[in-house]
Amino acid sequence: MKIVELCGSGHCPVVKIADDRVEIGEKNNVCVLTLNEWEVLKQKILSKEL
Repeated sequence: MKIVELCGSGHCPVVKIADDRVEIGEKNNVCVLTLNEWEVLKQKILSKEL
């Protein structure tokens, strides 16, 4: 699992990328995406749709 912290303070959400899912959030507030949903989100961000 790859873990990316969105800031260095330890108080920001993290992105956890596993083989079968991506988790975005913090302790009790986590969104779980399938890899297909993650790809759609990335494309929308990169195309500046979001």
